[in-house]
Amino acid sequence: MRLLDALADLVLGGRCVGCTRPGRVLCGRCEALLPERARPAWPSPVPPGLVPPWAAGPYDGVVRAMVVGHKEHRLLALRDPLALLLARSALAASAPLRGPVVLVPVPSRPASVRARGYDPTYALTARAAALLAAAGRDVAVRRLLRTRPGVVDQAGLGAEARAANLAGSMHCPSAALRRLGERWPRASLVVCDDVLTTGATAREAQRALESVGLQVTAVAAVAATRRRLPPGGLASHSESWVLRVSPSQNTH
Repeated sequence: MRLLDALADLVLGGRCVGCTRPGRVLCGRCEALLPERARPAWPSPVPPGLVPPWAAGPYDGVVRAMVVGHKEHRLLALRDPLALLLARSALAASAPLRGPVVLVPVPSRPASVRARGYDPTYALTARAAALLAAAGRDVAVRRLLRTRPGVVDQAGLGAEARAANLAGSMHCPSAALRRLGERWPRASLVVCDDVLTTGATAREAQRALESVGLQVTAVAAVAATRRRLPPGGLASHSESWVLRVSPSQNTH
């Protein structure tokens, strides 16, 4: 599939989203520069009660171009490298846990999914779960959250406006909850998103899950805004939790 992608990019005039070099949508040089370890990514100010958040890297440069390309321009070839970054965050987030882990994607607004014909957050979370499962982790992905009507696009909103926009905006359907309880009664939940900004979205997802008795242990994101990443080094256990994949695992 990589060969087919490369051929299609070349024929159609594709360019790398990172360096604009003609060819693949993400060239080998830019892919090699992607972060290999997740960091704690506490927002500032921290939404009260937020569980530990993790991100693979800052939301700028190549990573930002990848997220925007995948989410807004439907560059589906970016799914796998982005999912690998999310998997590294989820791995770091779940490292201290025992037992099965369920990755819960932040729900997209139905109108956005219809407009795109694609749910990018779920796609990344599902692929991240598959990568972790292939690496031997007891991981699954479940769409446990739904959005309520009235949520507007978050772009351009500050921390207070985001929190107000999202307050009470998510819920967990009883059918999804029942299925989770039947199959994973003691699972730990990790909320997953593409970008962590103010933490309002993650906190609302956490609230909705906890309101029905589920245990949320962490948040995992592909990236976090740079000014919100901590200035210190990696968490003490993260060096042992570097996820790598073989070519056979990282296929489209």
